[in-house]
Amino acid sequence: MKWANTDAEITSCYEVMKELRQKISLKDFLSQVKLQMESGYQLVFETSETTVVVVAGFRISHNLAWGKFLYIDDLVTRESFRTQGFGSSLLSAITEYAIQQKCDQLHLDSGVQRTGAHRFYQNQGMDLSSYHFSKKLK
Repeated sequence: MKWANTDAEITSCYEVMKELRQKISLKDFLSQVKLQMESGYQLVFETSETTVVVVAGFRISHNLAWGKFLYIDDLVTRESFRTQGFGSSLLSAITEYAIQQKCDQLHLDSGVQRTGAHRFYQNQGMDLSSYHFSKKLK
């Protein structure tokens, strides 16, 4: 697991992240990641040779429901590299990191249309434990 901290490292993750967050421009991606990092967001990635193939963004927080938890905001593998173990490798590394950080739980949300991702998460030992409701305010 490699950490994206510099502008160049963050930018190198853009093409993969764009497969999940299709509407964001490179300029907005860089500025948004840097803004989120001010609140504890961390961006990590894995490569195959020199190509970034899987990217994840996460944060550690606390709440009454889960105690100390690691929340994965974003997790995506470049489509041409899916089913080759890169996603499971990065998710395992993030899980180990959560354990090292003494987190009680690991969480993520996934859009209802992403059935392939749901199978992946369940195959990785994750439970479908709730519904997530939202309301746009703008």
